[in-house]
This record gives sequence, C-alpha cells and structure tokens, in this order.
Amino acid sequence: MTNQISKEDFFQRVYKIVSQIPYGKVTTYGAIANALGIKSSAIMVGWALNAAKNRSDLPCHRVVNRNGLLTGKKHFPTPTIMRELLEQEGINFIDEMVDLKRHFWKPEIR
Repeated sequence: MTNQISKEDFFQRVYKIVSQIPYGKVTTYGAIANALGIKSSAIMVGWALNAAKNRSDLPCHRVVNRNGLLTGKKHFPTPTIMRELLEQEGINFIDEMVDLKRHFWKPEIR
C-alpha cells in the first residue's frame, strides 16, 4: 500500500472519516481516499467499508460512488436498505443517484 500504511491503519483512518459524515449528507469513496492523501485508493476504501459491514456504529450507507450511485448496496442486508436509510435522512435522489449537489460532504484532508 502507498506510503507503507498497513491495511489495519488504513481501514481505521477510513472508519474515522466515515464516522464524521453528517446526518443528511453523503461522501464518495474517492473523496475519502483523497482526504487520506491516497487519491488512487478509492477501491481500498470500498474494501474497508465492506470489512466493516457488521459495525452498526458506522454510517456506511452514507458513502456512494463518484456519481452518487449506491454501489455498496449489495453489502447491506437487503438491496433497498441503503436507499431507505438515506431517504429517512432526507437525502434526495435523481433517478438512481443521490443528488450530490445538495448532499455531498467533503471530508477534511488529513
């Protein structure tokens, strides 16, 4: 991994950012990777979130792909729960995509 960061350290750094995503907002895998200073590691962010799927303390449903698609929905108990959770938070969709102009949250660069 870039900069000799262990997988565990990287995953913990991802979880720290995900835990800070505000209610009613979403961010992207790439925005998290960029905030960690490893812009090309968006796929690794996805792996970290998949490894955390049993952690109810993390709002993993608030992480979407760069277009606002719910590409992580297959890792939830049902294919519709991710969208349902986002809609409960007041997040709007345009067809199958989150309205990123209204709901995007940019994590701080670390």
